[in-house]
Amino acid sequence: MNPSYLAEARRSFREYKMLAEGAFAQLRAEEWTRQIDPESNSVATIVKHMAGNMRSRWTDFLTSDGEKPDRNRDQEFILDAATTSQDIVGWWESGWNCVFTALDALREEDLNRRVRIRGQEYTVLEAVNRQVTHYAYHAGQIVFLVKHFRGAEWKSLTIPKGQSAALGANMEAARRERWGNGNDRPSSS
Repeated sequence: MNPSYLAEARRSFREYKMLAEGAFAQLRAEEWTRQIDPESNSVATIVKHMAGNMRSRWTDFLTSDGEKPDRNRDQEFILDAATTSQDIVGWWESGWNCVFTALDALREEDLNRRVRIRGQEYTVLEAVNRQVTHYAYHAGQIVFLVKHFRGAEWKSLTIPKGQSAALGANMEAARRERWGNGNDRPSSS
């Protein structure tokens, strides 16, 4: 087992958290609850669902089923009209606190232990991977929605559209500055 797996999982979770937060920073107050059609979820709804999932999956991660009996998943998709952006950010931070608290308690030797989610057995490694992909999926939805709302005002969270070639040229220039023409690069052996 690769001893850096848990570090990589933490890095991935932090990256998806920061990606969504970069989108949050571009939201206008009224857009937290805006839907693009009646069947879609708003950013607030996605956050509420993620927070509910995080609390359920990561509380007592190694010792209880990841689908807690008190979780009301259907309620995660219903917003109270009085919901504020502070409520939403509070859900977000509380959910991520559950994730990182549980992850920080795990050790590499835990990766082959068995946990249950909805009664189905998974290794810890499988359960963590399951959550990484779930949160990446929802972070992508959040980014998509906010990018849609901002249109031409969108500030890219990664490589801005049309700037890939410039990035590649800058990376090549930095490589040449560090390693020259490649002949003096250290061997990988």
